[in-house]
Amino acid sequence: MFRRTFWFTAGAAAGVWATTKVNRKLKQLTPESLAAQAADKAIEAGHKIKDFALDVRDGMVQREAELGEALGLNAHPDALPARRFAVIENRSPAKHDSSNDNKTKYIENPTYSYNRNEDH
Repeated sequence: MFRRTFWFTAGAAAGVWATTKVNRKLKQLTPESLAAQAADKAIEAGHKIKDFALDVRDGMVQREAELGEALGLNAHPDALPARRFAVIENRSPAKHDSSNDNKTKYIENPTYSYNRNEDH
């Protein structure tokens, strides 16, 4: 008799446990519950994207500061070096132009060619 009572109780407990588990799953799968879960996931993803964007912005500001220091862009305007001028002399004036009488020309911010094969 005790054996039958034990198995009856074990079966009833297993049935209650299974019924409870199934009812919880069914409640999770209702449209309202699914919508709430989706909204929670969307909010969580939005927070993660916002945190990522803030990290990227902080990195950009830090890198711009590093580049500004390396290039001297953050220096006070009085501390900047003077402008450079290149002197170009007109050694062969044009025959038809009388305004080129060996005048010296100054070019602001000259660019130089670094081609090693040029004029060699």
